Parts: sequence; structure tokens; C-alpha cells
Amino acid sequence: MGKLTAEAVVDRMVPQRPQVSPDGRWVVFASSPVGRPGEHPVSGLWLAPADGSEPPREFAAAGVEDREPRWSPDSAWVYFLSDRADRGTAQLYRAGREDGEPEQLTDWHPGIGDYVLLPDSGAVALIAPEEKAAPADPRVRVVRGGATGPAAAGPPDSRSTWDTVARPDRLWLLDPSTRAVRALGDFGPRHVVEAAARPDGRTLAVLTWSVADREPGLYEPRLHLVDPTTGAREDLGVPALEAESLTWWRDDAGWRLAYLGITPPGLISGRAIFAAADHRNLTAGMSVCPVELARAGDGRLLALFAEGLDTTIRRLDPAAGTFTELGRSAGSLLHLSASGGSIAVVGSSATEPEAVHCGPPGGPLTRLGEPRRHGIRWGTQERVSYRADDGLELDGLLILPPGRTRADGPFPLVTLVHGGPYDRFADRFQLGWFRNGQWLAAAGFAVFLPNPRGGLGHGHAFAASVAGDVGGAEFTDILTGIDLLVEAGVADADRLGIGGGSHGGFMAAWAVTQTDRFKAAVVNAGVIDWPLLAATGECGRYDLALGGRENSPITHAHRIRTPVLIVHGEDDANVPLSQAELLHHALGDRPHEFVVYPREGHSLRERGHQIDFLHRTRAWFSDLLA
Repeated sequence: MGKLTAEAVVDRMVPQRPQVSPDGRWVVFASSPVGRPGEHPVSGLWLAPADGSEPPREFAAAGVEDREPRWSPDSAWVYFLSDRADRGTAQLYRAGREDGEPEQLTDWHPGIGDYVLLPDSGAVALIAPEEKAAPADPRVRVVRGGATGPAAAGPPDSRSTWDTVARPDRLWLLDPSTRAVRALGDFGPRHVVEAAARPDGRTLAVLTWSVADREPGLYEPRLHLVDPTTGAREDLGVPALEAESLTWWRDDAGWRLAYLGITPPGLISGRAIFAAADHRNLTAGMSVCPVELARAGDGRLLALFAEGLDTTIRRLDPAAGTFTELGRSAGSLLHLSASGGSIAVVGSSATEPEAVHCGPPGGPLTRLGEPRRHGIRWGTQERVSYRADDGLELDGLLILPPGRTRADGPFPLVTLVHGGPYDRFADRFQLGWFRNGQWLAAAGFAVFLPNPRGGLGHGHAFAASVAGDVGGAEFTDILTGIDLLVEAGVADADRLGIGGGSHGGFMAAWAVTQTDRFKAAVVNAGVIDWPLLAATGECGRYDLALGGRENSPITHAHRIRTPVLIVHGEDDANVPLSQAELLHHALGDRPHEFVVYPREGHSLRERGHQIDFLHRTRAWFSDLLA
């Protein structure tokens, strides 16, 4: 059997964004390594028959970043974004399915952020900054609070100004035959986030924000309809917060528009599917969570739902107003697309890494390509179900060291807490630089992956229950699961470790302020002071709705006796480096290690940094839990 190396983890290729051709015969998708090998990302495109009759073949290979592939209406062309002309700056290309010779369609100086193919006309809607747009230098940022002064009488966009870090994106129309580009629609100073073409090509749905970056916490969304011929605009009002995934679908009365957003009224909540016409919640009362939308070949609305540890494919029944289950997958499904009577997804199970699968919405789905065999013996992954102290049903995963069973316990146990908190551990293959359960199991650890309250997969109430109380019952949920594993003889009570990133990093830091049970902790990009994060992070009002001074680890940092490895990206805008510095200085001469990765944001991207993280965290737990 082969040995699992950190290089094997970060060099693993992961498929993304599969797209079924309109005739249902082909699937194109992007694929990239977990870790970025150089200054710029690298991803390639792959093409395969939808029936799996032939293995995927590389398409228009160039060793650059090719991404976001989409089909022309006649299934003859693949459009995609690529930085092959100027690394780091994406332009729009297309290539024939048969010859694969790319043709560059744009030469837009700031690059193209996204695009939408317009049926029938052959035109393309582009989302990109103005060619000469640039932030002021020196940049002056002004945000006016309250409703006083001369600006208060103006429209919402005039009440505050903010020279954003990012240049606001606008909407443009490209004629591929002439390469001419013209402005489309007039959204004033607003930033275009997303667009979706109605299948008849007569209307574009457009989502805008008041600013181009999230840092001010003032990115009020709005939804619009635009005539691509005249540019005439109709406003659909204010959608739910965090609106995304604009999707057209059809019922007997005509075309409808749906989107994903936060379930009202709170900021801390589960996702819901909304009808754009009246912003009505189409998933109200469901105990599962929608994660993606797509339009089926017959025009019906499809959605992926997180349901506990699994994922289901459901279709909206317009008459009943309910989503009917068509198929279920043990583990995760992502990147749903549908066309020509088929769907394509990226699926992963407990024993299989991510791969593209294709077939009818109700299944069965065919894996495109043979399973990748590494000659490595993996840890056994099993499902865990238990009840919290208050009776709430919870789930999670347990990974045992390769070749070992529960009878071989007790093992040193590392508990990894997911981020979010609105996220989950699905019953998928746990191999990555961050979700690294198999990496730790290979070193002899049992690994517990709990899904405490506040997460994804159990409906709105479950997700909203942590608002203002992170670290409360949520932490008890985790401890209850650990206690059950100790009682079962799986975990050694004297060799417990805990770690996590982002919200999971908060939970790891919080845990060691509340108990001395853990002998080692890893805090990756963790929240240490909620009020400070609300003032300095890019999601201020959401962070403030999660926690305050009393449930901030910094308030109780004097209690920490557990050795802590603190890891952070130098350029993290979501959870700024100041959070890690707070914990570092609060620990003083108590055992800890503080690691800052240059050029990194909230998630480590560089291959070398990911390899270092894997080695460093495993060594930390090995030294302290031996």
C-alpha cells in the first residue's frame, strides 16, 4: 500500500462547474489542483460523453486558468473564461467542440468577471468593470450614517459614497461577430453581481449591490429585469439578503424567476428559495436546506438540498408549491447543471473523491471516468447520530485510522469543527488541506467531525438557533458527541485535541477557554473578538449578530492552559489578522505557536503553504497527544 503524502493531498485534481450540452450528449467541466502551484491558478477544461462511454479528454489545453465553461445553444461551441493571453486577467473565448481551437472574443483591459449567453441572438452579456475605471488615489472612503444633512433627501445610492477596493462591475453586450461591446442597462453607481438570461432571450435578470466589495457591510441588494435589445430596466425591488443563483424556470403560466437568499427575518438563518416576483419563500417550513438551483430541460425548477449527511435532488411542483424528491445521494452533490433531459453534478461519497456524474434527474447517475486509484489504504468513515442534552437530533462523522476498528481503541481523538457556522460535514471523502480528516487518520488519530446546531442540513430553525449565542448550546453539542465516543471506548479522554478554521477556529479557541480537557488546539483564521470583527471584517452586521463580548474567546483568554497553534493568512479580509494577533498577545508566555502565511486571505491557496499547514498541524497534534 502507498503512503499518503501532503503533496498527494494538495496536488489532487478536483472537478468544478460541469455543464450539460443542450442536446444532452456532452458534458464539459473545469478541473484544478487543490493547491495553486504558482502565482496564478491553473485549471483545465475536460470534455466527455454524457453517457460515460468514453473517458474525459482535455479540451483546449493551455496550462493556464480556463474556467466557467458554457455551451452554445446548438451544442457546437464551448465558451469559457481564460487568462491565456495575460495571466491573471480573464477574457472570453470559445472553441468548437470538435477541433477545440480557441478563439478570443474580448480584449477588455480589466478582464471579464462573468458572462451570460443570450439565446437566439448569439450575443453575450458581459459582467466587467469599465475599461478606465480605477479607485481614487489616494483612496478616500466616506460612509455617512443616519438620515441628516443634504444627502438624506436623495435616493438610497446618494446617501453614502464608498470608493471600493474592487472596481464596480457593469453590464455590457458583446456582438461576437463584430467584437463590438456596448453598455447594457443603467444601474447608476451600483455594482452588477450576477445576471441570468430568460431562455427566450428577451429578458435578463440582474442582481446588483450598492458597493463592489463587502467591507462596508452596506451592500444592499436589488433585483432588476433588463431588455437586452433596448436596455430598458424594470426593478423587482429588494430581494432577500445574500441573494444569489438567479434561475429562470417555467410553469403553465409562463417564465418565472427564483433565487437563493437568507430566510427572513434574522441575519443568522438558513438559506431559502424565493420567487422573485413577490420575494415569497418557496421552501418555508422545510426541515432541509437548499444549496443550488438549476432549470431542467423541460423548464422545471430543480434544486439540490442538504439533508443531514446526504444530498437530494428535488423538483418544484408548482401546483402543490412543494419540492418533490427525485433522487438521493449518500454524501455531497455540488455544481448542479441541467439540460437536454440530463443533469450533471460533482459528487463525492465516504469512499470516493469528487467526480463528475451525469444522468436523468431521478438517476441513476453515471460517473464520467474511472475511479482514481492511489494504492492508499484509507481510514474507515462512519456516520454518527446522537441527541444533544436538550433532545435535539444531531449527526456527524467518525474516521478511524486505516486498518483499525472501534475494538482497537481508545485512540487519540482530534475533533475538527466546520466553519460557517452555516456549513456541514457531509458524508463525503474528507481529504483536503483544510478538511483533512483522512490526513490525520493516516497518522493514527480517530477524527470526529460533528455537525452542531447552527449548521446546514436541518432547516431554518436549526440554523438560526445560534444567533447571538455562538459557543453556547453549539459547544455543548460537540462535547456531548465527544463524551459518547469516550464512553464507547473509541476516544482516549486523556488525549483529546480540537481544531477548525474560520467559525471552526472560533470554536477551537472558545473550547480551550471553557475547559482543560483538550491537550492541543489548532485555531485557523479563528474569531477571537466578535465586536472587533464586526468593526473590521467584511461581514460586520452578520458577525455582530452571532456573538458579542461575553462569547468572545479574548474575554476568557486568561483561562487558557491548552497549547494552541494559531494559523492565519496575512491578507485575510473576512477575519483580519488582528484577530490572531489578539490571541497571540493574550497567551503571552503560555505554550503556543503563531504562524502567518504571506499573501494569503481567509483560505490558504498556495501549494507550499497548504503543504506546510498539513505537516505543521499533524505534528502539533502528534507531539501533544502521543
